[in-house]
Amino acid sequence: QVQLVESGGGLVQAGGSLKLSCTASGTMLSINRMGWYRQAPGKQRELVAVQPAGADTTYADSVKGRFTLSSDRVEKTVYLQMNNLKPEDTAVYYCNADITSTNYYRRNYWGRGTQVTVSS
Repeated sequence: QVQLVESGGGLVQAGGSLKLSCTASGTMLSINRMGWYRQAPGKQRELVAVQPAGADTTYADSVKGRFTLSSDRVEKTVYLQMNNLKPEDTAVYYCNADITSTNYYRRNYWGRGTQVTVSS
């Protein structure tokens, strides 16, 4: 069974940095896409950054130049380095992955989320 496990959230002052990580565990054939979404209180979940396998990363306009997504395909891990954090970055951050299982079934997975709080 595939699971996504996130870590690295926390409380930081505005202008500070945090690094999130997400590791996919379980038996799988391939990871087709992996990235991060976030959901602030009272708002819809939104894309932060996503990296399709073998393709460039797409970033939300609000985080361009401040956030960097990187990945280690061997370790099945994706990272989100967040610099110059702003109070409006406060949200629950969710790891997301499009994974093909060993029976060739393709499915979208979500992590449980990690809280990021930026104080002003």
